[in-house]
Amino acid sequence: MIEKLSKYIPQNAKVPLNEILIKHPLEIKIVNERATKHGDFKRTSNHKFQITINNNLNHYQFLLTLIHEIAHFVTFKKYNKVKPHGIEWKISFQHLMLPFITPTIFPIELLPLLANYLKNPKASTGSDVNLTYALKQFDDNSGKCFIFELSNGHNFIYNGKTYKKIKLRRTRIECIELKSNKVYLFNQNAEIESIFNE
Repeated sequence: MIEKLSKYIPQNAKVPLNEILIKHPLEIKIVNERATKHGDFKRTSNHKFQITINNNLNHYQFLLTLIHEIAHFVTFKKYNKVKPHGIEWKISFQHLMLPFITPTIFPIELLPLLANYLKNPKASTGSDVNLTYALKQFDDNSGKCFIFELSNGHNFIYNGKTYKKIKLRRTRIECIELKSNKVYLFNQNAEIESIFNE
């Protein structure tokens, strides 16, 4: 399994990850990009456990997502039915991440952001704008940017529709979908395609 994953993770993560996978064997599938999630964990119809991870993630995001999903498996084995991202999962995730929080695996500039995120990890790394932005710097240039990087009044494309950024509300960004004139609220770190305003 580790050989299959080795091209997706930092080189120095192979040994600690292999130790986790020996202790917690499960099926891991690499899948095409999904717009709504980086990865997931589920029990299959034949009662086996499966993790899927998007194939377009950079090494650091891939590793973080993989450990996030393995933590679901570990939590399920230990507690069976608990909240998906409750305290039991948080503790499992923190514990599993400890061997990887080192400058031999993650770039030094990511370490304080990861440490801060892991104090109280959320359902998605996307909830931490600073960490998401820092991880994004290691992506291949996809032509996308974050909505918070645009100035107010700028047009952008998201899921094939064109919007105009209006203003920041408390934690979300108010935008108008130009065709329907409806107002939508976006997470600050939603990935969008910026287009030039006429």
